[in-house]
Amino acid sequence: MKCVLIASENAEVLFYWADLDFEQSIREQYGALQEEGPMAFEDSINTLFAPIIISCSTMIDRICDNYTSFSTENNHVYVLQQFEECLYIGVCGDGEENEEDLKRKIYVLKKLIEIHYGMVTLSSSLLRKELRPHDRDQRNHLWRKFQSLLGTYSHLKEQDQSFLVEAVERLIHPTLCEQCIEFLERRLVQQINSSTERAGEEVLHAFILVHTKLLAFYSSRNASTLTSSDLLALILMVQNQFPSNSDLEDMSPEDIENNSAPDVFYTPEPSPTSKDSEDSLQTLEVPPPDPSMPSRVFLEVTSKDGFCPMMPHSMYCLTLWPGITLVLLTKVPNSQLATSVYFFLDSFSQLERRLNEVQDGTSVSRSQHSLHDLRNKLDKFIRLQNAWAEFKSKVFSRSGPGVSRELLPCCKNMKTCLCGVYRHYFLVETTRSSQRLSSSLQERAQQSVQEKLLDWKDFLLVKSKRNITMVSYPEFPGLIHFMYVDRTAGQMIAPSINVTDRSTSELGKGPLAHFVKNKVWSFVEMARRYLQKGYTTVTLRDGDYYLCYFLWFENETGYKLEVLDPPTLRDYSAPIGMLASDYYRKLLRYYSKSHNAEVVKCYELLSVHLGVIPTEYILQHCCQLARKLWEPSRIPLL
Repeated sequence: MKCVLIASENAEVLFYWADLDFEQSIREQYGALQEEGPMAFEDSINTLFAPIIISCSTMIDRICDNYTSFSTENNHVYVLQQFEECLYIGVCGDGEENEEDLKRKIYVLKKLIEIHYGMVTLSSSLLRKELRPHDRDQRNHLWRKFQSLLGTYSHLKEQDQSFLVEAVERLIHPTLCEQCIEFLERRLVQQINSSTERAGEEVLHAFILVHTKLLAFYSSRNASTLTSSDLLALILMVQNQFPSNSDLEDMSPEDIENNSAPDVFYTPEPSPTSKDSEDSLQTLEVPPPDPSMPSRVFLEVTSKDGFCPMMPHSMYCLTLWPGITLVLLTKVPNSQLATSVYFFLDSFSQLERRLNEVQDGTSVSRSQHSLHDLRNKLDKFIRLQNAWAEFKSKVFSRSGPGVSRELLPCCKNMKTCLCGVYRHYFLVETTRSSQRLSSSLQERAQQSVQEKLLDWKDFLLVKSKRNITMVSYPEFPGLIHFMYVDRTAGQMIAPSINVTDRSTSELGKGPLAHFVKNKVWSFVEMARRYLQKGYTTVTLRDGDYYLCYFLWFENETGYKLEVLDPPTLRDYSAPIGMLASDYYRKLLRYYSKSHNAEVVKCYELLSVHLGVIPTEYILQHCCQLARKLWEPSRIPLL
């Protein structure tokens, strides 16, 4: 019984997702069954949450504080998170998700919205127009899209180790990986970028996915590094558009060799056809997009022109075969405008912070260098003449109030106008424009990669399910499972866990595999709780098993650096991870302050041993395993 909601400061629902149980509870409580259609249910959702939303707004206005979670008498858990002027609420009433799970889901939803709308998310009034369009059909379609993404994320988090630890898993086959990277560079990206059919777009990144695993990734020389957080979010979006074939998990390698992968995709369990189940996750059927139409995504970029956390890109997803996808990320025309908009937005945000620190009745000197620099640059930015003229009249004219708190409304207006410019060029114009890589160019790219991988197709599909097995590590008796994560590169290595009832794996068949999987999933959650408190080592005997978790730092040559306890996090801090929030990048910055002269790298290792193995051997195994895995992890991702 779960629900996730986004509401405006006016208690208006901007988005919701609810499972069937939650929907049924709402309909019984508010009698929505008497009326048909999603709008009746939306009104009921709004009625249920309005007191909570108004209460939060009142607390913020009166005491500048808010509650972040609470539980009710019927054991419903509520988690609340305020982002700018939007309130995110997560609810669980069946005990399957705790506060940390709900908080993580909220942050993932925020990340997905940022990927889709970029800096428009910095203006609540503009974001409201995007998330809650007036046209009901358009609104339902949009909400179903994000509901589907949340459903895909929840599924992957429960089934896929890479989404459990929030790191990218590479397909381990160095020879094929290198061949594909070279192919992407010389036969694909260069040919597309030299073609007259690219309509002004330039391919910056190209990568091949086998289900959720990365086979090869290539970035052009003038491209910014793609962050692990963005890459994982893109993999989630691709998996949502082209869901994995669940039947493949139950097929043996021999079956795959004798049969081509069937064209059947994973879909959620069908819901009842009655009207009372309308608009739920199980009934979501988002119409398939035009294959040749790219998606607009906004990604972090650091270039010679400056930093932009939400640079517009076009993403082309070209399915090669069921389960294997080619993804192209292109630079769009006029994208440098986003860097300028972000510079101005950041400048006004800094000015707002300074003004909020000023006492009432006082003012800040307007002769500051930053203000004059901002004035010179904005005078050339002719797209904001009206708002900028009002701002200048209040700051630089003799009759104006100067740089005082009276300027705060003008700052907010300027930021809204800047976000409006951004929205016009990178969202509105995108829907009107037909400018993209031509369909024939996309088809040729698709066909060339298919020809390259034709003989490898069946092998790759099997490999994605049996990427690494414990048979590869016979020198570690008693080791049942491990997860090794390079947090600097955002990559992970782990043996496959097959939990299907019809297939036999190293962990046994069905129940035993499920048992070990649940141990791993619960221990990852426990390790995060200890890391949040500042512990980098956890060892635990749990029944017949011995569980270990280590986080450590090394320099570029692999020399282990001295232990430095990470800062403790408050309960309401962003969840530890890389998709929900890039915790490890912040941790590396914190640790690097005391190692300015060298490159610092961060690693994690989680292991599960049989409890009969002596402790000293288990710790020795962990050290040896880390050394063994360190070298393969240096295979370049980008």
